[in-house]
Amino acid sequence: MVGLLLFMIGLQADTIATSSQKLDEVVVVSRGQGGKRSAKGQVATIDEHLQELNHVELVRRGSYAWEPMVNNMQTERLSTTIDGMKIFYACTDKMDPVTSYVESGNLQSISLNSGLNGNPQATGNIGGALDLRLRKAGFSDNVLNGLSAQAGYETNGNVQVYGADGSHSSRRFYVNGGAFYRHADNYKAGDGKKVEFSQFQKVNVFTNAGFSFPPSGGDGRGALEATFIYDRASDVGYPALNMDVAKAEAFITSLAYKHLFPSNGGDGRGALETWETKGYYNHITHVMDDTTRPDVEIHMDMPGESWTAGAYSLLMGSFGRHQAQLNLDGYYNRLFADMTMYPGGAAPMYMVTWPDVGTLNTGVALTDVIRLPSFGGTEGGLLHLSGKLSWQHQRLNNDEGYKALSVFFPGMQQAYHQTTGRIAANFNSSILQFFNFSIGMGWGSRAPTVTEAYGYYLNNTFDQYDYIGNPRLKNESAIELNTNYQFIIHNAQFTIDANAFFFSNYIIGQLERRLSAMTVGAEGVKVYGNIDHATIANASLTAEWKPVNGLRWSAKGTYSIGRDDEGDPLPLIAPFTYQSRLSYATGPLSLQAEVKGHVRQAKYGKKYGERLRVGDGTSGMTETAAWTILNLSANYQLSIVNCQLIIRAGVENLFDKYYATYADWCHIPQKGRNIYVNLSFEI
Repeated sequence: MVGLLLFMIGLQADTIATSSQKLDEVVVVSRGQGGKRSAKGQVATIDEHLQELNHVELVRRGSYAWEPMVNNMQTERLSTTIDGMKIFYACTDKMDPVTSYVESGNLQSISLNSGLNGNPQATGNIGGALDLRLRKAGFSDNVLNGLSAQAGYETNGNVQVYGADGSHSSRRFYVNGGAFYRHADNYKAGDGKKVEFSQFQKVNVFTNAGFSFPPSGGDGRGALEATFIYDRASDVGYPALNMDVAKAEAFITSLAYKHLFPSNGGDGRGALETWETKGYYNHITHVMDDTTRPDVEIHMDMPGESWTAGAYSLLMGSFGRHQAQLNLDGYYNRLFADMTMYPGGAAPMYMVTWPDVGTLNTGVALTDVIRLPSFGGTEGGLLHLSGKLSWQHQRLNNDEGYKALSVFFPGMQQAYHQTTGRIAANFNSSILQFFNFSIGMGWGSRAPTVTEAYGYYLNNTFDQYDYIGNPRLKNESAIELNTNYQFIIHNAQFTIDANAFFFSNYIIGQLERRLSAMTVGAEGVKVYGNIDHATIANASLTAEWKPVNGLRWSAKGTYSIGRDDEGDPLPLIAPFTYQSRLSYATGPLSLQAEVKGHVRQAKYGKKYGERLRVGDGTSGMTETAAWTILNLSANYQLSIVNCQLIIRAGVENLFDKYYATYADWCHIPQKGRNIYVNLSFEI
């Protein structure tokens, strides 16, 4: 119980919700022992940390704010939260995923739940759920003060990173806060050519504070915690799009009460353990900008805003062989976006692209981890059950946007409601300490997103079509099957991981030949619709070998497929990808060499517009070429009295390979050779 107390009140940085969750993987962002982490350490971007997670790929439209995909599914089929808080992006082109509004300096870790077995606050997480866990100083029996600073530089793009933070911790009170700044110029691809409009700069300021209430009358103890984050990116270039971003700004706040119930005295009867209730509010402002682009035919202003207020209450307890948690949550979100076009010599043209949609969502989630009895001399294993039921009400608050969409859908309502849910079961066990396995299945559904249901003439540069939402869409649902096998032989470990998702009423854009495009250069109009069924499946093989102390080799290969109801490939499905790492650590020094790449993308989604933009300005349907790159890195740690200095250096894309991945929007090339060095200092 003492350990639970320390965990509860923040001496460790993760939230209390993790104690009975089945997390598929965690990547460590800030200081801490164990766990995966980026070779660049805390100076790495959030995107670089996300790359360390299995099941995760990233859609890249520029150097900044990459969109996470889990199990080859994009934002629509994922749940992304920050310490359990719901946050919604404010850009119709998904230039600002939730992950772009935090920084490495204020995160402790990023946790992943693959598939339908999501965290209690997750909603609509068919593909998976990401939770970005904030770094908090926590309480301490002794008065502790800390100070740290980071600085980094990268040669390709003149990337500069600076950050500093401080903390104070005692038995009754803690506070920590800091600031992070990044700046990048245009980078160069492997052929030495500059990739225009790939610059960005951002600043992030954060603070966390907590106050602990002393125990009284055997009622346990509690703590009050507050969080504030301000994040602003400006002058952000997107070479894969027609526009850049003048400003992406976020205000994120929360206030939480956490209570630890008193010990039950060890009588085994079971008792409540912890209770956390959090209220939060966030406001996102996103302003697209094309004023820096040459030869703009029609100048456009395209601002967007997102407001979210919500709360959740999570109760946890252990009862015999059961460890259960009950979560109640709700949020209200508003999304509004419009566009003003300024044709030369003519009156401005105005259009609402998100008609101020208000979404009220409430849900109840229940999780139970059951420790099964032993049988036949083997461990009984764990049975993890989870489920959630949500009710959602949406209303179009902007009359102009409602009337414009009504032209295509006569008789549409101004308000809609949906009921969604998910249920999942997972069994995992160990046999003779060298063979672990798990098997699971689940069913889940999601409501259409605001873009899918109510978007109005949103241009997609991926396939060069304008998109219109469809308020008559059915809820999408999927059945998931998953399994994992792990073999341990002496100093080697092999893991087989596979999952498959069988969709009903899969939502995707469908060509509507009766409509004409509005965007200059667009090839036509697509309207979101349901197709009868679709399938996405993924399988990976991972090997790890530690032949001698300090030397470690790992390798991984992943294969994925995606098919619609006619057997045609879905877009943005990864080809066979591979990665191999060799690392050596001795004392304060560690070295690493990494090879990664993917094969030729032969089964690309031609039907859905996957294409390669050729250098002469023409375009044709084709696959993404195969590529392989080599990265090298090293770090050295120095401890001087109470100070710790970490020096990291490395080179990415050592042989200056020109390449683009299958997930690079419009096949914008990746960085060529990039040398980096960074310093981290901690007292």
